[in-house]
Amino acid sequence: MEQFTKWLERTFDITPVLQGKIFATLLTIIILWLLRKIVLYFIFHRSKDIKIQYRWRKTSSYIAFTIGFLLVGRIWFEGFQAVATFFGLLSAGLAIALKDPLVNLAGWAFILWRKPFEVGDRIQIGETSGDVIDIRIFQFSLMEIGNWVDADQSTGRIVHIPNEKVFTEVQANYSKGFEHIWNEIPVLVTFESNWKKAKEILGNIVNKNAEQLSTGAEEKIKAASKKFMIFYTKLTPIVYTSVRDSGVLLTLRYLCNPKKRRASEQAMWENILSEFSKCSDIDFAYPTQRFYNNLNEGKPGNKP
Repeated sequence: MEQFTKWLERTFDITPVLQGKIFATLLTIIILWLLRKIVLYFIFHRSKDIKIQYRWRKTSSYIAFTIGFLLVGRIWFEGFQAVATFFGLLSAGLAIALKDPLVNLAGWAFILWRKPFEVGDRIQIGETSGDVIDIRIFQFSLMEIGNWVDADQSTGRIVHIPNEKVFTEVQANYSKGFEHIWNEIPVLVTFESNWKKAKEILGNIVNKNAEQLSTGAEEKIKAASKKFMIFYTKLTPIVYTSVRDSGVLLTLRYLCNPKKRRASEQAMWENILSEFSKCSDIDFAYPTQRFYNNLNEGKPGNKP
């Protein structure tokens, strides 16, 4: 060993003291790496839950990095008697040179502390929407939804967003608290249609498809009300009536899972098309041009 030390000193001009620091650094990194692998081995064998495995993998990497940073810092800066002194000198330079990474680091701490979203949540931040698939020290990643794809379905793109955005951008979480969203389906029928019958049919369809979901949402909202100021007096599906230029607008409003909005709309529309096809007195409305003859079509009291 002594001969190897002398060889390094002669060949690479590395002093024995410096060699000792390099060896201690490598040994520290190897030991921490092995300890992390051992911990993850036992965790992964005890639990097959992907979320638990992900959290342990992330948490252990942060802990190992922090401990390694402190130990290696003490090895190379042992002249500093206090860790506080070492961090004070280091942070003074980093605060100036690494402003953006430090803000991202603060954003990461905020995400872990306040938990505005977690892995698996569907969120919108700024103009970007997606499912959170990863949270790192400097950025988090979304599996993008929407954009050129309809009904909140995935585009297939992974979007990486700096953590600092949690301080500057408006955030919406589809999954936290209430865990359901209100969805509306507008159905436009002609003025000549039997709109009351159409409304009754739509009411039966929306109640059949969404009634069970509203019952589950009621339990969710009771739990969410303990944390957020959420109050809803009516959770059951409903059909609203209004008038547009082309006909009578019947709007189905119901609760649905944010990740199943398109599937719920498809089920509703298939039922609507099937039921309306059986009715000779109900027609869908669309923009048309019409010539009105008051003598033939007007009400008796309005004719000249």
